[in-house]
Formats: sequence, structure tokens, C-alpha cells
Amino acid sequence: MEPRPRTLEGEMSARTYQIRTFGCQMNVHDSERLAGQLEDAGYVPGDGEATPDLIVFNTCAVRENADNKLYGTLGHLRPQKTAKPDMQIAVGGCLAQKDRGEIVKRAPWVDVVFGTHNIGALPTLLERARHNAEAEVEILESLETFPSTLPAKRDSAYAGWVSISVGCNNTCTFCIVPALRGKERDRRPGEILAEVEALVAEGVLEVTLLGQNVNSYGVEFGDRLAFGKLLRACGSVEGLERVRFTSPHPAAFTEDVIDAMAETPNVCHQLHMPLQSGSDRVLREMKRSYRSARYLKILDRVRESMPDAAITTDIIVGFPGETEEDFQATLDVVAQARFSSAFTFQYSIRPGTPAAEMDGQLPKEVVQERYERLVQLQNDISWDENKKIVGRRVELLVASGEGRKDTETQRMSGRARDGRLVHFTPTGSLVDRAVRPGDIVETVVTYGAPHHLVADGDLLSHRRTKAGDNSEAGLRPKTNGVTLGLPGFGAPAVTPEPVSGCAL
Repeated sequence: MEPRPRTLEGEMSARTYQIRTFGCQMNVHDSERLAGQLEDAGYVPGDGEATPDLIVFNTCAVRENADNKLYGTLGHLRPQKTAKPDMQIAVGGCLAQKDRGEIVKRAPWVDVVFGTHNIGALPTLLERARHNAEAEVEILESLETFPSTLPAKRDSAYAGWVSISVGCNNTCTFCIVPALRGKERDRRPGEILAEVEALVAEGVLEVTLLGQNVNSYGVEFGDRLAFGKLLRACGSVEGLERVRFTSPHPAAFTEDVIDAMAETPNVCHQLHMPLQSGSDRVLREMKRSYRSARYLKILDRVRESMPDAAITTDIIVGFPGETEEDFQATLDVVAQARFSSAFTFQYSIRPGTPAAEMDGQLPKEVVQERYERLVQLQNDISWDENKKIVGRRVELLVASGEGRKDTETQRMSGRARDGRLVHFTPTGSLVDRAVRPGDIVETVVTYGAPHHLVADGDLLSHRRTKAGDNSEAGLRPKTNGVTLGLPGFGAPAVTPEPVSGCAL
């Protein structure tokens, strides 16, 4: 194995790394795990100026032209690799799982390719590639080690992702995730709660429970009410102020989850629930196992229990065979649902999905025109809903990097409990020294825009927090992997006395 370079003082210098993440929250969280492993292996984050010793791409195969973007970026790195041969390039994530050895064929200067099921192998693969002076490609077909058993270097001092499951058991025709992430695997409740507690001990105030379909959590170990129980259990974690989750599936959404949201004080009244289409015919073609009436009924029940709930969604425009009548059904559901915001996407072919082979692929101009109509409708609704918040007192968890114009306006940004983005002025006699990301403030909304709120008055309160202290000091939580293996919530069940005879 090649020794690491040494400094003038004779001590080994640390290799620098940089991780570039593409895609969803799951990928962002996986990158935290990659960073944790690399730092345990002696790497340190690059300063952004010098060329790092290692660049890791954590890829997504869901987005349009993901392949072209990756290979184009790898092409731009080739001169740097030539100038610095010891630099290593690693490619992981969903696109790596899909393309496998094709990556090193098209970009032979890549050193390591790893898949979604073996992110824990990265440090070993890097050392092996360095020792053997050749590319290492390792793609597993199924998960062997749950990612949450790995250490993680967190991106935020005040908010953290906690994965409760990986994979997906659904077969949506537009989605390639099940083929690349595998079938759903659930973590045990005790492991999840131990990770939550570890984050809170580091000063984190907010956790987001993460899974492809969070409300189907518990299927693997036979408890269909497990997700509601998990939300309630999070309510007993001292110091945890906010709990969010993403994303539930409408077909699996149950009354007990709504009750848990409404009755657990630290669970935020925010729900992101993908609609995808308002047309029942299109939903059948998508293999989404619910219909628009069922979806709207869930929203009615949520608002009955939590009138202040903010509901967001995902919508795909231009699915193969979508007619104007189908699209109008989507507009009708959006008008009735009154989403606070929506992530809207133009359908594009994803190779490897059933929808890619369907008849009725729509012309780009038709999809674009429908998309613009949907965006306009949702913007109008979002603006109307945000105007209703004007004059209301809101509690904000102060954030960093949320407001691109904050430096011009001298405002800061934060998230309300319902998830809305609020730009506020950190002024007033109640400000304790300085407001930092991770602190908690209260203010009054003075203006509502389609995609954010503004609060330009003096603060009504300001609470300094450990998360704020850590943000100010540039510290980020580092959590070790959690492997308690507890089978349920609360105290473990009493083990029965052994009996004679065959245990089977």
C-alpha cells in the first residue's frame, strides 16, 4: 500500500476530500455517511481552493440527463487528474448502481465505482485502487450493511436527517428507485431513537425522519402502526424541538399517523405528500395505488385535526398518454387541495422504467405549456395562502444558506414550524448579543410572497441554543453508527423462561 505523504516535521499529512451530491434527501444523507467514513479514515475536508486529493460523486439516476451531466463533469476533471495523478475520483450512488463498469469504460481515469448497497466500502476501495494502481468497481445486488451503522459527518449544526428505512416496495412506472435501492428494509425503532438522541446530545433541535415511503415503515417486522408509534416516541426525546418526515405514500397513510401528528407537540404540522397526478386514469398508468378522492379525503382529515397544517406535494406533468382532460383533472385537484407549495416536474423518459416504453410520449411543447399553466395556478394559490399568514406570530429555527439576498437586505432566514421559509430582520431590544443559525426567534409576518414570507419588525423573542453556539464555532455533529437492534418501542419485553422440548 502506498504510504501517505509526510510533512517536513515527519508526520503524515491528511488527504483532502470533496463530495459532490446530486439528487434527493436520501443522497444528501448518504453523503453525510460517506464524509463520516472518510474522516474516520484520516481524510479532511478540502478548503475549496486547492485541488483535493479525492473527489467523490454521489449520483442520482432519477433526474433528466443525469448520465450526460456526470460524464461531462468527469471529462472536465481529466486535465486535473493528468496534472495530479495521485488525485482519486470515486463515483457512487444510483447512477453508479445502474451503469456499473460502464463508468470506467467511458472515463478510465475514475479510480473507484461503488453502488447504493455498499457505501461503507469506499475507504477500502480507495486504498485498494491506490495499492493496485487500477480502478476498483464494486456493486452489490442487495444491502448487506444498513447505512446508519456507519459514522456520519452532519451538514448542519441544528437539523439532521435520520433514515428509518431504505428501498421501496412500490412499482411506480416512472420511477427507477426500487431497481437501484432495492426492496424496503426497516431499521428497528430502538436504533432510530438512539440516533435521534445522539443528534440531540450534539445540540441538534430538529430531525427529519427519512425514507422512500416513511408511512409503510414497520412492514418488514410486522407492525403496520409502527410509524405512528415512532412519531409518538420521538415526542419523548428531551431537547428535541421539531420532528418532520418525508415522504409518505397516500395509499399507506392511516388515521393513527394523523392522530400522532396532532397529539405529539414536537411533531411539526407539515405534510409533504406526493400527488403526482390528479387524473385517476393516469394514476392507474403510474401504478399509484390510490385515487384523487382518497387523496383529498386524507387532506381533509389532516386539516380537521390540524387546521394550521401546511401541505406540500410533488406533481408530474406530461406523463405518457396524458390528455388535456387528464391534465385538467390535475388542475382541479390542485385548486381543491390548496397546497402551500408544490414541486412540479415535466415528465422525461428515464431509461429502465416501464413508462419509458409506453406509447403516447408527449411533445415537449405540449408538456411545457401544461407545466406553465400548473405553475401559475400553484403560484397564485401559494401567494393567497401566504397572505393569510401576514400578522401572525411565528417561531423560527434560524437557518443558514436559505436566503440568497439576505446579505443585501441585512435580513436572516429561518423555517417556521410548518416549514415555510421566513426572511426576518434580526433586530430589537430582545436580541441577545447576536442571532446565529440554530437559534430560536419569534417574530410577526409582515408580507407574504408566493415562495416565502417576510418579517421586518423587531423580534419578539430570541433564545440562544447549543446549536447556535456550534454554528458560530463552525462545529458540525459527528455521530457514530447505531446498532442497538431493539425490536420495539419503550422498554424491551421480558424474555420468557425456556421450556423443554423443540423450540420450533
